[in-house]
Amino acid sequence: MKKGGIGGANTKTGLYFEGEVDFLTFIKKQKNYSVKGFKIFYKDKEVASSFKKHELYKYLEEKGIDYKNFISKKLLPDDAVFVIVNNTFFILEIKFQEVFGSTDEKLQTCDFKLKQYRKLLSRLNVEVKFIYILNDWFGKPEYKDVLDYIISIEGCFYYFNYLPLQKIGLPVPD
Repeated sequence: MKKGGIGGANTKTGLYFEGEVDFLTFIKKQKNYSVKGFKIFYKDKEVASSFKKHELYKYLEEKGIDYKNFISKKLLPDDAVFVIVNNTFFILEIKFQEVFGSTDEKLQTCDFKLKQYRKLLSRLNVEVKFIYILNDWFGKPEYKDVLDYIISIEGCFYYFNYLPLQKIGLPVPD
């Protein structure tokens, strides 16, 4: 666990991310999980759906929602995972860095993005939460203020290299 945070790497309770690999790639490899299209199943029961970048907007169009009626510019999530049991969309942003760069500032935008996603998804009557999955680069002391900021925003979270399935309401593989 990282101080202030909420990280760890116990693959029995979550997904350990290495590099920029998407959520569906990981979930497909987990025991008792399967994926058909954008739907995620655990022991043959539908538990979630996953929408990457533009796929989220295709899904919204199918629901009769035009994003332009809610936000002025598309936000393209690395992944938007809708978990049925808790009626929540988890917006996942995976940030891996090895040198200082623009990602530093992107971490300061969780409040704005969370509010935008909440406006965008308001017609669906769902909860929305925003999660950064960060690599160890962001555990350096110079990121303490921004990490403290992220967890100060209700509905924003971060984890290091890891997404604990139980925290988002998905079953933990046997």
